[in-house]
Amino acid sequence: MEATIVCIDNSEWTRSGDYAPTRFQAQADAVNLLAGAKTQANPENTVGVLTMAGKTPRVLVTPTPDLGKVLNCMTDINIEGQSNIATSVQIAQLALKHRQNKNQRQRIVIFAGSPVNEDKNTLVKIAKKLKKNNVAVDVVSFGHEADNEEKLSAFHSAVNSNDNSHIVTVPPGPVLSDVLIGSPIFQGEGGGVFGAGGNGGASASGREGFEFGVDPNLDPELALALRVSLEEERARQAVTQQATGGEGAAAAADAEGGAGAPAEAAGASGAAVPAAAGAGGAGAGDMELDDDALLQQALAMSMAVSSATYVG
Repeated sequence: MEATIVCIDNSEWTRSGDYAPTRFQAQADAVNLLAGAKTQANPENTVGVLTMAGKTPRVLVTPTPDLGKVLNCMTDINIEGQSNIATSVQIAQLALKHRQNKNQRQRIVIFAGSPVNEDKNTLVKIAKKLKKNNVAVDVVSFGHEADNEEKLSAFHSAVNSNDNSHIVTVPPGPVLSDVLIGSPIFQGEGGGVFGAGGNGGASASGREGFEFGVDPNLDPELALALRVSLEEERARQAVTQQATGGEGAAAAADAEGGAGAPAEAAGASGAAVPAAAGAGGAGAGDMELDDDALLQQALAMSMAVSSATYVG
């Protein structure tokens, strides 16, 4: 069983249409599929979501076995700013450290769809710290795969332990989720796709023609769960958009006002997250930060986002 934090690239770069329909939507579809596969593979598996861009990285959903929460949050992510991998990974590691079930293995999945701004040495230092804390990391590189290759490969080499971490590079053209489902990121302990059992199921090429990339003959429960969950979420989103209609602007203004106070309070208690980003290879690389303060900062941001997004 495993606890996973998925780090989403919601930077301005993900508006690009070089991955159909956009980098962000292609990424969102892949994240939904990954979350569904992991939660179906083991009832004790949990998945959380963290956004890496904007004013500061934010934990939108702490690790949960509830696929619906992950699907819901994926529809409400704002595209803004630049991605901050160094700070995001530290926050993800701290969220995993405080997971409820300590028997769960720890994993971070990073979607990098924009230029990596951190230098290689900083990433390597963070990777070594993650390895020391038994945190596996999978990296999905797309959009700027050539520019990021050196940095992300060095990060992967430093964090990898007994082949528990993987890096997958996806060039423009193929459907992102189709490529990933045939990659080691979607493979279970027995060499099979999550939920497909130890025999491995169909090959990547054989799965491409199936909805969500899952052969319903091999795993009808997973295929059905993914289809129903996504259809329900799309229907809910459509109803919500119609219902809110003219109230959208007012609701957004109220939400922004309500979220402002917690965000300011978090900033006043110690700007650990922005400071870590600005520190570059020093504080961020060594992760010599107050764990509890940094986690509280992230969770405070999360609660602010959650109250603005889901309450009302």
